[in-house]
Amino acid sequence: MAIKRLLMRRLRELLRLKHEHDLSHRALARACTIGVGTVSEYLARAREAGLGWPLPEDLDDAALEARLFRTPKPRHPLPVPDFAHLHRELCRKGVTLQLLWIEYRATYPEGYGYSRFCELYNRWARKLHLSMRQVHRAGEKVFVDFSGKRPTVVDRRTGEVIEVELFVGALGASGYIYAEAAPSQELPHWIAAHTRMLEAFGGSPAIYVPDNLKSGVTTPCRYEPEINRTYAELAQHYGAVVIPARRYRAKDKAKAEGSVLLAQRWIMAPMRNRIFFSLAELNQAIAERARALNERVMRKLGTNRRQLFEQLDRPALKPLPAGRYEPGEWKRCRVNIDYHVEVDFNYYSVPYQLLHEEVEARFTVSAVEVFFKSRRVAAHPRFHGVRGQAATLPEHMPSSHRAHAEWTPSRIIRWAEKTGEATGHLVSAILQNRPHPEQGYRSCLGILRLEKTYGRERLEAACARATRLGSASYRTVKNILAAGIDRLPPEEPVATRPAPLHPNIRGATYYAAKESAC
Repeated sequence: MAIKRLLMRRLRELLRLKHEHDLSHRALARACTIGVGTVSEYLARAREAGLGWPLPEDLDDAALEARLFRTPKPRHPLPVPDFAHLHRELCRKGVTLQLLWIEYRATYPEGYGYSRFCELYNRWARKLHLSMRQVHRAGEKVFVDFSGKRPTVVDRRTGEVIEVELFVGALGASGYIYAEAAPSQELPHWIAAHTRMLEAFGGSPAIYVPDNLKSGVTTPCRYEPEINRTYAELAQHYGAVVIPARRYRAKDKAKAEGSVLLAQRWIMAPMRNRIFFSLAELNQAIAERARALNERVMRKLGTNRRQLFEQLDRPALKPLPAGRYEPGEWKRCRVNIDYHVEVDFNYYSVPYQLLHEEVEARFTVSAVEVFFKSRRVAAHPRFHGVRGQAATLPEHMPSSHRAHAEWTPSRIIRWAEKTGEATGHLVSAILQNRPHPEQGYRSCLGILRLEKTYGRERLEAACARATRLGSASYRTVKNILAAGIDRLPPEEPVATRPAPLHPNIRGATYYAAKESAC
């Protein structure tokens, strides 16, 4: 009461000083020890109430207060928006709070203004779970991660308990959860889990948001992370992009963190007393529990994840390509001196012009591709089993190597026969007398090149003479030509005379009889 009386005295003094002395608002504020804004407000209220100076004598403090600070008339309560519906609608592409407010006012013309409408929605949204504070667009993001708590599989033969990984993916808008068990966090299992997840969704979101595990991010960086080449290729195959969460920023992947927690509580915890003897058996149980989790009604939103998925995410997902992604690994290689690169202990050719260059090899189960500056320069079927095998394409070889690779014994013999029958016979004898025909290639080519120096006729005569001498070699033919012996008439065979008859000469019949007796 004392405060009200003091307020009324100051108000009366304020009106007096204003009307009798016409002081400024700042001077009135100093005189009445109140703020300048308060002075403006009180004078405005007095004008609205039609009060001047002097005040009526019968106007006591209570009446003065009632006229200046009249209680507003009670208003009818304004219709409250359906905040859960607003939250779901904001997940659709292009939908904003302003659009939703316009639609709200179209239904309730006397409803809240835009500022109050936004304030009430934001106040409601702050009460949601932390992982739902972000507004995710339909079909935009999928958050993927491995659970820290691992499920187990028991080896039926040995009884060994084997820990496996729990892969979890969650769509941003609907929160729809996919989970499966994988043998490890290695790249092949990481890629395979993504492929099966997208097939379960029936489409692909635009952005994959992983943690900074090695299978997804080769080099973590806040500004320019280096994505694993195979993982980026998977995203490109499905028309998406990989944007990893920042290191030590859990809010960047709050949806994944929350979904992993849900998977641990509602998928793994109910199965804690069950024993699984294979990964397939475990994944079947996980799929059943994940289906139940997605059909649980969320209290805050009044619906379940499957319904939100069918309503929001599924229509917005990109359709899957016709072919399933075939995972491939990448390796940096240096082209060896034999213009081959080594992949998994086998060798694959590239164009010889890339000698000593650094290239990238992509290898899948069935093929090996080699890229130089992002351009494919070679493709080979992949070898399996025996190590040390080599795949060489003729177009990758220099012309000299290509000619050598095309040589075969039959081709060299046909080439020699073009010079003459004797030359062909000698070359054939050289190739047959070697443990491996390739060992005689150089000798044969040397003989054939002698034609350029000595001519076809002389080479044919020299080869005939070497054959008669029983010396099939390059050196014999060369010496015959160099000495000109090929020009001499062929020597007549020396007639053999019969051995004389003598008691001391046993003859061939003796040795034949001796051998038969043994």
